[in-house]
Amino acid sequence: MWNVTTGLTSRRPLLSVEGLNTYLFTKSGVLKAVDDVSFSIDHGQCLGLVGESGSGKSMTCLSIIQLLPEPVAKIVGGSVVFDGEELVGKSRSEMRKYCGRRMFLILQDPMTSLNPSFTIGGQVLEAVRLRYRGPAREAWERVVSALRAVGIPAARQRAHSYPHQMSGGMRQRVVGAMAVAGEADLLIADEPTTALDVTIQAEYLALLQELQREKNMTVLFVTHDLGIVAHMCDRVAVMYAGKIVEFADVLDLFDRPAHPYTRALLDSVPTVECKATRLPAIDGQPPDLRGLPPGCSFAPRCRHAFEMCRKEAPPALALGPNRWARCWLVQ
Repeated sequence: MWNVTTGLTSRRPLLSVEGLNTYLFTKSGVLKAVDDVSFSIDHGQCLGLVGESGSGKSMTCLSIIQLLPEPVAKIVGGSVVFDGEELVGKSRSEMRKYCGRRMFLILQDPMTSLNPSFTIGGQVLEAVRLRYRGPAREAWERVVSALRAVGIPAARQRAHSYPHQMSGGMRQRVVGAMAVAGEADLLIADEPTTALDVTIQAEYLALLQELQREKNMTVLFVTHDLGIVAHMCDRVAVMYAGKIVEFADVLDLFDRPAHPYTRALLDSVPTVECKATRLPAIDGQPPDLRGLPPGCSFAPRCRHAFEMCRKEAPPALALGPNRWARCWLVQ
């Protein structure tokens, strides 16, 4: 059975997010950081989550694993189902059964997730111990094996190094080793290549793809880079002002973008054939989430907006198998 909201068939996916609403309660007002977000990811697939800064991508990831900055942020509605289990409403102690064991988050800067006071081997060992209760020697061998799997040279020796003794690319590999050691089913990568140079970025993406194939991991990949999306992802969800405005298979999105925001993002990417001295830009700025405009949130910046766009927010309109968009122009 086809589901317009998720864009998938009724076969149970590994992760299913339905109508998720996460608000930030601040002194200056309530920010709808995640507003009615719905998507699903099948086993072994990679879903790309793209959009401008402040569109709600990272907050969506934190909502999935229940690591919101309390008491400011709170899930006020919706559902997050992981492998048949509802996660919304679970306590921190209950979430420990999933986080680090079956779900793993890679942050933008590995220095925020690696403790500078402990060796990298000791930190990977924590991930091993979440699932393995055998002898200490065998547990350490699993640490070395995980470091080798992510391409750390001289893994046995480097396991005794501290994070500051490694480059940014090596630190990101260490975080990936934790996911390998913990045998995670779902890997959430929140812009993991932002701090890496182009060469190291290519190596790291190849590593993630190899791990995904070998371990059959499901990946939620957050990025600004549409080139990475084309290279890594099976499906794409485009976010704007806390909402997913388009969901599609990656080839369909690049060949036939439906939402004006998606088209504007693609137009801003330089190509080999491009001879223009100035790339197209999206006019204006993203809206203030404390006071979103009536109708479509993108309407004030959209060149194709008409009266209906400014009065009523469009629903998710089906465009075909695995595809929908929130835009009155596609009906």
